[in-house]
Amino acid sequence: MSRFRRTPYAVVVAVLLAGVLCGCVSMPDSGPVEETQSGGGVSNDDGPYIDPKPPAPGASRTEIVRGFLFAMTATPIQTITAREFLSEDAAEAWRPEDTITYVGTPRIEEAGTGVSLTLEDPDLLDARGAWQGQLPRRQHTIEFPMAFEDGEWRIDHAPNALIVPETWFANRYQPVSLYFFDPTAKILAPEPVFVQNGKGLASALTQALLLGPGADLDKVVQSFIPDGLSNLSVPIDDEGVAEIALTGDAGILSPDRIELMMVQLAWTLRQDPSITGLRVLINGEPLALPGGSNAYSVNNGAEYDPAGFQASPLLYGLHDGLLGSGASSTLEAVSGPMGAEPLGLRSVGVSVRATSAAGVTTDGTAVLQAPVSGTREARVQTVVSGARDLLPPAWDAGGRMWVVDRGADGAVVSWVHKGVDRAVEVPGVTGQRVRSFVVSRDGTRLIAVVRRPAGDVVLVSRIAHSHGGRVLWATRARPIAGEPSSDLPVRDIAWRSPAVLAILSPFPGTTDLVQVRVASVDGSPAPDGSGTTVRAHLQALAGSPSEDEPLLGLRRKWMINLAGSDRSPIPIPKGTEALTYVG
Repeated sequence: MSRFRRTPYAVVVAVLLAGVLCGCVSMPDSGPVEETQSGGGVSNDDGPYIDPKPPAPGASRTEIVRGFLFAMTATPIQTITAREFLSEDAAEAWRPEDTITYVGTPRIEEAGTGVSLTLEDPDLLDARGAWQGQLPRRQHTIEFPMAFEDGEWRIDHAPNALIVPETWFANRYQPVSLYFFDPTAKILAPEPVFVQNGKGLASALTQALLLGPGADLDKVVQSFIPDGLSNLSVPIDDEGVAEIALTGDAGILSPDRIELMMVQLAWTLRQDPSITGLRVLINGEPLALPGGSNAYSVNNGAEYDPAGFQASPLLYGLHDGLLGSGASSTLEAVSGPMGAEPLGLRSVGVSVRATSAAGVTTDGTAVLQAPVSGTREARVQTVVSGARDLLPPAWDAGGRMWVVDRGADGAVVSWVHKGVDRAVEVPGVTGQRVRSFVVSRDGTRLIAVVRRPAGDVVLVSRIAHSHGGRVLWATRARPIAGEPSSDLPVRDIAWRSPAVLAILSPFPGTTDLVQVRVASVDGSPAPDGSGTTVRAHLQALAGSPSEDEPLLGLRRKWMINLAGSDRSPIPIPKGTEALTYVG
């Protein structure tokens, strides 16, 4: 499939690859690591000015449909001309909120008194700009009934969507995130969307955020912006303060809700680099900001960071069987009981703030939990027992530990809180052959590598919680970008940012050649150039959603910093294994 290969998601990929995965100029001429090729990006140009013409007198039915398609590519983006190709009733009813992108040149054919339009690889984005996947095969063809109105052919009904080439979309939209809260309102959760480029970025971000997360994310994320509010534009003054004039019924807003609402706006609008602060008006009345300030800084709300507030930046792992931590591959034993004497562990996972650690026993049947710091006589608790083959545990910022047991009948997914282990059904993952998994620090996503007869697939499931943090259910897992179309096996996955994963794949038939690529958690297909090839027998990745912490490629005796220009191997002291970041 070629869909979205040139979308603005390539901008994210280009940044990640340029600063995270690339750096071939600085590669050593000798040694175990050699960069063989690197990915590229695309221009974020808004594209050329396009001024479509209205229908020509006497135009045929196919010419009207072809003109309608071209009119939807108007730049700057507008739909006034496109409406002229519709009948009077159709123009009044047409609400192009969604977007359909397609590849190549569509096939247009007369069919009876109407016209049929057949699209190649059509993808759907909803009104927020959230990618919804490829349209079902039966929807690749769109029927346009035609009407003869005032002596001219006009389209009598059209889908409520812009129907545009993916290349046009790529030059005019960019990937961003809308920020909502997890159900406990303690951490932000990003939702990737595509919005228009250019000077209207702040307005596009605001309007998309006001639409909310959607019913399909009920109890997965929540918004503290009242329903029913709308905004036309967001002007930005010379000091970088954006004025958000909202209209509608906001109801009674408590100070706590105002604070959370402003945090959502700040994290979302800070993606416009020209904005330094926010000022909000509701029906013309200034909103009372926390602390009585005139403007709310877009840098506020650090305590709700989706990468985890005050998350430990250290590496953790086992050294001679003891839990250790450090800023590099050299670990020092922690002060807690796991750093006092070997407990027979093969892998570890450390909570986001590094207060608690969980270790899988050598035989893979149990998980032990203990404080990271404190007295070495502190209690070591067995929180999971009787398992068959446990993967390394993961933690979210809510203090929930996640474990996956690869049993005889397939994987069993569980979450552990306060020493209690509870299984949760994850459709598409539970009962399958799972190779590895991660959980987002906001606790709303579980991503797993599942082995299937046709090849490995990376799947994402959304996790619903109660307001108290109890796991309620998981949605059916769906493939992430490039899977399962890629014929490469997946050896490991790791976080690269709160909304982007790194994926490690070996090339079959080789022992020292791997691919590291990135993928968005929304599942939108990655563009060409989203991977880089490294000549090294990497066995695993260590990554973090904090972009300040480097992505590391690991093997038994050394590791490489995939985020730096210097790819020289970094020795790992003998006896060190299971290196990981927190979470």
